[in-house]
Amino acid sequence: MLFVQHTPAIRGFVIALMPDFSRVDDIIQETFLTVTRKAAEFEIGSNFVGWACTIARYKVLETGRQKGRTQPLSNEVIESLCACEPEPVENGEEKLHLLAECMKSLAPQSRRAIELRYQQAHKPAEIARQIGWTAEAVYVALSRARTALRECVERKLAEGAS
Repeated sequence: MLFVQHTPAIRGFVIALMPDFSRVDDIIQETFLTVTRKAAEFEIGSNFVGWACTIARYKVLETGRQKGRTQPLSNEVIESLCACEPEPVENGEEKLHLLAECMKSLAPQSRRAIELRYQQAHKPAEIARQIGWTAEAVYVALSRARTALRECVERKLAEGAS
């Protein structure tokens, strides 16, 4: 139950170490299986996200050691990144919910470009071919969409606070 609740934080941690989205899903699945298998070792009341991210870190390192695979970051860089204590994201779950709401307000082509880039991990040139734009137009559209989404989430957070 804790894994499902904290999946966005764990996924964000894995993405920071392994920006290949297709491999991220595999690492998340392997982490879930290990967390499930070792659940009895987890001490209730301790830092679940830290514990699960430690397991995920070892899965990232293990993936990098597999034959024929290249790893975007060296083991030393991964260890250095993991040595830093992650800052908790304030209102993380609320922001994710608001982001989903704000996505609905984007123009259909902008929403499609965002989905292709961040959910399906396509490069801008590939998105341009699929949508029928130039790569430069995709970069501009993604930049504008990210700005619109950030402003929308911030506005909704401010509305909720007042």
